[in-house]
Amino acid sequence: MTLVKTKIGRRSFIRTSALAGGGMMVGFSWLASCKMTPEEVNALPKEWFEINGFLKIGDNGKVTIMSPNPEIGQNVKTAMPMIVADELDVDWKDVIVEQAPLNLDIFQRQLAGGSQSIRAGWEGLRMAGATARKMLKQAAAKAWEVPIEEITTSNGVLYHKASNKSAGYGEMASAAVTVQSPDAAPESIEAPEEVELKEIKDFTIIGTDRLNVDGPDIVTGKPLFGLDVYEEGMLTAMIVHPPAFGKKYKSMNVDNVKSMPGIKDVFPITVYPEGVEKQWSDGGGIPELVAIVGESTWQCMQAKKALKVEWEGPSELESTASYGNDLDKLLEAPVTAARKDGDFNRAFKGAAKTIERTYSAPFLAHNTMEPMNFYAHVTDEKAILKGPIQTPEFLEKTVSAVLDMPLDKIDIGMTRMGGGFGRRLYGHFGVEAAVISKKAKAPIKLVYSREDDMTQGTYRPAYKVKFKAGLDEDNKLIAYYVKGVGTNDDLIFENRFPAGAVDNYLAEKTSLETKITTGAWRAPRSNFIAGAEQSFMDEVAELAGKDPIEFRLDLFDRAMKNPVGDPEKNDYDAERYAGVLKLVKEKSNWTNSGDKARGVSAYYCHNSYVAQVLHLTMDGNTPKVDKVWCAVDCGIVINPISAKNQIEGGIIDGIGHAMYSQMTFKDGVPEQQNFDNYRLIRNNEAPKEIESYFVDNGIDPTGLGEPSLPPIVGALANALYKATGQRHYSQPFNTEKQILG
Repeated sequence: MTLVKTKIGRRSFIRTSALAGGGMMVGFSWLASCKMTPEEVNALPKEWFEINGFLKIGDNGKVTIMSPNPEIGQNVKTAMPMIVADELDVDWKDVIVEQAPLNLDIFQRQLAGGSQSIRAGWEGLRMAGATARKMLKQAAAKAWEVPIEEITTSNGVLYHKASNKSAGYGEMASAAVTVQSPDAAPESIEAPEEVELKEIKDFTIIGTDRLNVDGPDIVTGKPLFGLDVYEEGMLTAMIVHPPAFGKKYKSMNVDNVKSMPGIKDVFPITVYPEGVEKQWSDGGGIPELVAIVGESTWQCMQAKKALKVEWEGPSELESTASYGNDLDKLLEAPVTAARKDGDFNRAFKGAAKTIERTYSAPFLAHNTMEPMNFYAHVTDEKAILKGPIQTPEFLEKTVSAVLDMPLDKIDIGMTRMGGGFGRRLYGHFGVEAAVISKKAKAPIKLVYSREDDMTQGTYRPAYKVKFKAGLDEDNKLIAYYVKGVGTNDDLIFENRFPAGAVDNYLAEKTSLETKITTGAWRAPRSNFIAGAEQSFMDEVAELAGKDPIEFRLDLFDRAMKNPVGDPEKNDYDAERYAGVLKLVKEKSNWTNSGDKARGVSAYYCHNSYVAQVLHLTMDGNTPKVDKVWCAVDCGIVINPISAKNQIEGGIIDGIGHAMYSQMTFKDGVPEQQNFDNYRLIRNNEAPKEIESYFVDNGIDPTGLGEPSLPPIVGALANALYKATGQRHYSQPFNTEKQILG
C-alpha cells in the first residue's frame, strides 16, 4: 500500500465543491484530455462546461477530466485519463475528457515537451483519482452508517457486502460533498489529508491496450486541429518573410496586390517592437514581416506570388561550407573541461592502441504534417487566440507584452497538433497572428505554406563532435575523450555514459553563435550525439577485438562495481542501461546472428533507457532495413499499444533523417524549400518489421516520445558498416560514397 499526502507544502492539492446540477468535482494540478462525443455532451449537466481544471463526477455516473496539457500526438489524451480512471476504480467507458484552456491559476506546467507529461503527472493523476474514490467511500459509509473499511468499489459502483447495499458513483456523488446524518445538521466531507494508492498488481486499466480516444474523430475528418478552426467573419492571413536571414523590410508593390480578388489588405508588421520582453519560446521569430489578409488561403497565395518585396541589408549568415569550417575551428580551440576524471592526455599518449574520429550532422527542418497556423481575434477589450501550440503559457505572456494588454484579457485555446517535434515550442506564429489581427481589425487565421515553414527558421542545430580513445595492451579502454560543438548549442552531456566507466575521461563542449534560428528538435542534442557516440563505440570495440555488446556490458559492469569519480554525478543507472542491452541481445538472437549485417546501439535520455539491434540487407547500393529489435526501460507502461506506436515512430523518424535529410544555406538563403529537394523517408524505406520489448520493473513512468530516436542512428550506421565495409561519419548517410536513396 502506498500512502500519499494530498497537500504539497502550503498548497492544498485537492479541492472539492458541489455542482449546481448535482455531483462532485475534484480539482487537481495535472490532467490531460480526450474529446466528448455529441451524445455524451447532451447527457451532461450544463454547469460542467463552466468549470476548468477539475475532475467531475456527475449524477449520471460519468467522470469528466479536463486537460491542461497540449496534445501533440504523444497520446496523453488517452494515457492520462487511464491513470485517473484506474485509481478512481471507474469503468473506462464512463470516462470523458475535455481540453482545458490555459489557466495558470489552476494548472501547472501547461506545456508539451521533453517527454515529461506522464512522468510529471503520474503522482498527481493517481492522487486525484484515489481522493475522489475515498470521498465516495466516506459518503457511502455515512449514508449507510457502516465503517469505511467495509466499503469496496469496482467499476464505478460502491458496495457494502454485509448489508448487501450498493450504489453507483453517480448516485453517491452529491452525497460525497454534503451528507445528512440522522442526528445532526448537514455535514460537509473534507478532502482527506492522505489517500491510499493502488498496488501495481491491482491495476485494471493501466498496462492494458486502449485505443486513441481521438482516433475515430481523426479518421472521419472531424475538426480537431488548428487548421480546422473556423469562426464567423474570419479572414485568412499569410506572411512573406525575408529571403535571407539578417535582411529587413524596405518596400513593396502593395497597390497592385491590394486590388486582386479577395485581398483585403497588405501591410508590413513588426512582430516584436523594441523594448518588448521576449520569452524563451520566441527565439525563432523573425521581427519584420509582410502580412497579406484575404478571404481565402488560395487568394492569399496568389497575392504572395504577385507581391514584390524589396529587402535591404546584407545577409549576416555565411554559406554551409563556411559555418562547417567554423565548427572545425572550434573543435580545435581550447576550452574549459566540462568533466575530467584522471589524466586523459597522459593515458592517451601511453596507450597501446588509439583511435580518433569526427562526426557531423546538418541543420534539419521539423516538417510537421500540419504547417504552422493560429487563429486570433484582437480587439481593444480582449484577445482571443486558438491553435496548435506546445507552450501556451509563454505565448500568452509574449502576446500580453506585444499588445500591451493585461494577461486576464487574453484567452489562449489549444487545439490538437498535427505534429510538433519541438517546432511548436516556439510560438512566434501565434504572436504574428495577434499582431496581424490587431492591424487588420478583424479575426484572422494565419496559415503558413510549407515553404514558409521550411525557410522561416527554427532548425535542428548543425553539429560536429570529436572522439578519441586509447586501449592498453590487454585491450581495455583506459582513455576516452569527447568534444562537441553545435550552432547555438553546446551538444555534450558530460555526465552520461561512458563517464564513470573509464579511468581517464575528458569531456569538453562549446558552441558557435549564428544568426540561423535554431531550437529543440525531437530529443534535443541526443538526436545526434547518441548516433555518433554509438558508432564510435563500435569502432573502439572492433579495435579491441571484442563483441560490441560485450564491450559495452564490460563498461557498465565497471560503472556498477567500481565507478570512476563521484557516482552521484553520473546521469544514468548502469544496471538499467545494461538491462536493456541484455534484453535486446536475447530477443534479437545476437549471439547466433552469424555474418548478418546487424548493428547495435544503446542510449539513455529523457530518463529512459533504449537498446536496439537493426538488421539490413543491400539491394544493389541501396540499404533495406529488414527488422529492428528494441528494448525499452521507461518504467511502468500506461498504454502498451500507444507505447509501441511511439517507439516505432521514433525509430522510423531517426532512420529517415539520418539517411536522407539536410538543410543547406547559400548566402544566408535556405536552399531547401519543399519536399522536392528536402528528402524524407518513404513508406518502402521504413523497416519491414519492428519488435518492441518493455522492461517490467514497476518503476514510476519516465519519457517515451523521444528516447527511441537517438540510438537508432548508431544502430543504422553500425549495420551499414557490416553490410558495406564503409563507416559513416557525416549525415545524411546517403550522400557518402555508394549509399543511394
